[in-house]
Amino acid sequence: MNKKLRVLFLITDLYNGGAETMLYHILRFLDRERFEPQVISLMDRGKFGDIFETMGVPVQTIDMQQGRPTPGSFFRLLKLVRAARPDVIQGWMYHANIAAQLASLFVRVPVCWCVHSSFGSYATEKPLTRLMIWLAARVSRRAAKVVFVSHISRTQHEKIGYAAERGCVIPNGVDLAMFQPSAEARASVRAELGLTPSAPLVGMTARYHPQKDHANFLQAAALLARQRPDVHFLLAGFNVNQENATLVGLVKTLGLEGRVHLLGERSDMPRLLASFDLATLSSSFGEAHPLAISEAMACAVPCVVTNVGDGALVVGETGAVVPPSDPAALAGGWARILADGGTARALGQAARRRTEENYSVAAVVRSYEELFVSLK
Repeated sequence: MNKKLRVLFLITDLYNGGAETMLYHILRFLDRERFEPQVISLMDRGKFGDIFETMGVPVQTIDMQQGRPTPGSFFRLLKLVRAARPDVIQGWMYHANIAAQLASLFVRVPVCWCVHSSFGSYATEKPLTRLMIWLAARVSRRAAKVVFVSHISRTQHEKIGYAAERGCVIPNGVDLAMFQPSAEARASVRAELGLTPSAPLVGMTARYHPQKDHANFLQAAALLARQRPDVHFLLAGFNVNQENATLVGLVKTLGLEGRVHLLGERSDMPRLLASFDLATLSSSFGEAHPLAISEAMACAVPCVVTNVGDGALVVGETGAVVPPSDPAALAGGWARILADGGTARALGQAARRRTEENYSVAAVVRSYEELFVSLK
């Protein structure tokens, strides 16, 4: 029997973001007969640490505070990497990519990076992240491969110095069995919210962060609400709840009380997404391949996205693309699709087919498996 290839995933954190969720799906589908995965988080165990271990994937942490490196944290990292005895190290996000490259100076194995973000300018990033991006551009030729999850991200990073000959694109993928159409979900979510079975529902699942531009979503909601008194709006994600004074204040100011439902972080995202008539992404910057949009499309939900990252490429002709930071355009995109139920259903079915053909997690995992074997 051939020896399994030991792949060490080195990730910045294990919180509930798109990059972390994608790693979760990869670990679920990775061929355990051929690969032996391990995970090291530069920060703490977050949401996914315990979940990964129930899947049989060992998880270690460095416990860096706010992602800030120290000599002590580097020595802890080096000790854990040596103990893992990896055949390949897969970096996962900016800070972890640099950490993986540094560790490879002492543990001589191939290192692959994965970049999950795009950017408009350095000004939109935190100072430490800007430093990581700048540093990575100067050492990227030392990486065996640099994976970008979107084409726009690859283009942006190569313009600032990332080695073009090292780059490739492997998009994010969706578990098509987990995310699928469900009439039951549609009915049960409306019952949970106290809505009529026919109430149109526009939703977005995203953590509360400036990148996601929840203000854009809510301003667009206020515009559509004036035209369509029957439409309701659902927001779910980390810190998107009644304890968020900024969001609650904006809902009140815009006269959307009773129309906007802030559900916070949920464990039933497939159910929520399948309940939407329309999914959206209101981001103003920083997106690469928006996983939440692919997940909604897999549920046969048409999507309206801002033209950030590869959102337009992902949606194709199955939804609408509008400029970022333009509430009137976003509301107009929603109104056009909601105006005709038959058209909306046809777009949703096309969205499901597009996801099946281009963004299944099984195909994405095969691409990573081929990459790991080629590096070894």
